[in-house]
Amino acid sequence: MPQPTVQTRIRQNPKFAEMVSKRTRLAILLSLIVLLPYYTFMMITAFNPALLAQPISDDSIITIGWPVGAILVIGSWLTTAIYIRRANGEFDKLNKEILDEVSK
Repeated sequence: MPQPTVQTRIRQNPKFAEMVSKRTRLAILLSLIVLLPYYTFMMITAFNPALLAQPISDDSIITIGWPVGAILVIGSWLTTAIYIRRANGEFDKLNKEILDEVSK
């Protein structure tokens, strides 16, 4: 019987399934955190632009849409940073453990 390949041993490792599951859940959660507000912003822009076109104060030329848009961009940067931190920490650790186990 032929020896299983490294790829097969990796896929059969329970830690690999754990890592894929955790990574997928995190990616979906962070995607929803970014995409739901973004698409809400786009729908408001499309169907009720007057809402975002209101000035912040009576004597301001800045509308409500500007800070909301900035918050969306900053929020997407923060969610990216959260993913990178988890990927470089927990996921890299799991990946190393998997590789160490299958290379024995």
